[in-house]
Amino acid sequence: MKKSYYLFNPGRMSRKDNTLYFTPVDEHGNEGQVRPIPVESVDNLYCFGSLDANSALFNFMGKNHISVHFFDYYEHYTGSFMSKDYLLAGKMQVEQTKHYISDKKRMVIAQTLINGAAFNMSRNLKYYQSRGKDVTSSLERIENYVSLIERAKKVDELMGIEGNIRQAYYDAFDTIINDFEMGNRSKKPPKNEVNALISFGNMMCYTMCLDQIYHTQLNPTISFLHEPGVRRYSLALDISEIFKPLLVDRTIFSVLNKKQIQANDFRQDTNRCVLKDSAKKVFVQAFDERLKETFKHRTLGRNVSYKHLVKLECYKLSKHILGIETYKPFKMMW
Repeated sequence: MKKSYYLFNPGRMSRKDNTLYFTPVDEHGNEGQVRPIPVESVDNLYCFGSLDANSALFNFMGKNHISVHFFDYYEHYTGSFMSKDYLLAGKMQVEQTKHYISDKKRMVIAQTLINGAAFNMSRNLKYYQSRGKDVTSSLERIENYVSLIERAKKVDELMGIEGNIRQAYYDAFDTIINDFEMGNRSKKPPKNEVNALISFGNMMCYTMCLDQIYHTQLNPTISFLHEPGVRRYSLALDISEIFKPLLVDRTIFSVLNKKQIQANDFRQDTNRCVLKDSAKKVFVQAFDERLKETFKHRTLGRNVSYKHLVKLECYKLSKHILGIETYKPFKMMW
């Protein structure tokens, strides 16, 4: 089974036959132990350090449909290498564009996305409420905002409602998380530990959703809730709204409350809070394990992983766009 590889150290990537070789290099130019990576085991690479590779290697990875995602010093996603769009289809491109251009069709999808995201946020809060955390106020506020979704006439209105729902949701984090305070949501830059984890986790979720979209016929630049923009894959932002509560937030709650990540795993750097490399590795490992978890899918009647669930969400959206089946977002029931 193919899997993701996370490269935290700077280094050099080379290839011999059907094996990739990663050689880590420290800040003094000293090489570490070479790590072989069989090509048939690679789904994608996440590079958090600088990667030295030549065009021949990228041609080889492109032919094997291996994606490479890059991040800067502050954990920001900066871009991806992906092979030729081998699954894009003209009919899907045309229909997806029509659904974006039509205000009515776009609103249907945008409202559905927000309803799904709000349901999953509420489900998270109910999970912790059943474990003695008093988040009643946030739940009531989310319920009130959800009632406004169907009345919205413009996508801008929906984005405002979504922002209010998420603020009510984030207000419960200080109750759920032990030993840390989130305060207000701060993104650019994150001001404290919880905000730093949210930004890092959301970025991981966005990148993973982009990777799954790539393996479908959907065009990642044409979105419905978030406005398509220059140099961004806005459909990945749409899809990630559904899954951030399940994949990102529950991972954050787990690593903090289990003390797998503690206060000394962060540092203040030029007016921002930054995860140390050791904490990044802990979070990425927990996030990756979450993606590999399986559950019995109610419709399919078989076990699927959370990562595959994201691809199934893309398939459902594709069927809606093609007029085959009305899109219903994933809603977690646990």
